[in-house]
Amino acid sequence: MQTLLPLAAEVGDILKARRETVAISESSAGGLISAALLAAPGASRYYRGGGVIYTPQAFRGLLGLTREDLGDKRSSTEPYARMLAGRIRELLEADWGLCETGASGPTGNMYGDDAGHTCVALAGPGGVIVSRTLETGISDREANMRLFAAEALDLLKGGLG
Repeated sequence: MQTLLPLAAEVGDILKARRETVAISESSAGGLISAALLAAPGASRYYRGGGVIYTPQAFRGLLGLTREDLGDKRSSTEPYARMLAGRIRELLEADWGLCETGASGPTGNMYGDDAGHTCVALAGPGGVIVSRTLETGISDREANMRLFAAEALDLLKGGLG
């Protein structure tokens, strides 16, 4: 967590200065993205909320989405991450929506992705939507969770310019 705090504080400072907000949908990071953002004083000025979308029940209950809403998308892909980034942004009326979805380990996921695979996406003002994939190549669950959270926060920082 200590490695995430400086990056999250920097992101928080930018959001506060711009008077913008962020909403988080995370999966394999297990809440670390939100925890890092919330650790900074003044987080209530920019953090709208978030959820750990780890199960189909969370997908339905927290995001209000169904299997039909997915179409041909599946978890742990960039199209899925972009969809959830936009959805959490919309639901929480935030300027930015950030999503992380992957396989932290020690084994891969049911879709065939290896441990250490994650996709992150950012949806923002003016139709901004970007995503990328990280492959850490390691099976250490805790290390991957931290790396996934850092990747998501780095994407958000980059999107903020």
